[in-house]
Amino acid sequence: MKSILKELYEDAKNIYEKDPAAKNIWYVILLYQGFHILIFYRIGHFLYKNKLYFLARLISQIARFITGIEIHPGAKIGRRLFIDHGIGIVIGETATIGNDCTIYHGVTLGGTGKDKNKRHPDLGNNVMVGAGAKVLGPIKIGDNVKIGANAVVTKDVANDTTVIGVPAEKIKSTNVKNI
Repeated sequence: MKSILKELYEDAKNIYEKDPAAKNIWYVILLYQGFHILIFYRIGHFLYKNKLYFLARLISQIARFITGIEIHPGAKIGRRLFIDHGIGIVIGETATIGNDCTIYHGVTLGGTGKDKNKRHPDLGNNVMVGAGAKVLGPIKIGDNVKIGANAVVTKDVANDTTVIGVPAEKIKSTNVKNI
């Protein structure tokens, strides 16, 4: 439980530091649905890892009702995730998200319906996924990647790359350190 509280504090602090609209850390803790979903997720994920699947899914469904964000408790999310505006985000069961990522509203980290077992994408560290983007299938998104708004990504993306469009195409490779 102590580690969950530490992770949540890191999440709140990160959101406060990244969002210029956040007045202070309490503002984030009390008013940001992107933070609230992380509370539900971290509890649900703990239960999921301990094979309490029904209870974990119940918590995730209550969280979806409250926040408008759906994160399957089986997904693996790293530290300091910033979910900005949140509504309409879906993160599938076998998705993984690295550290220091930012996800905007309307994003789907989902499956294609064609795969068994591993069905959802893996995001590296320091990835930014723009509003409305769809990242689909068991693909790998590298570190320091930017995915443009409304892009549809169905193929692996190398480190330090920006992709946009439908289907997503690389527009540049950079040595991005912070998004």
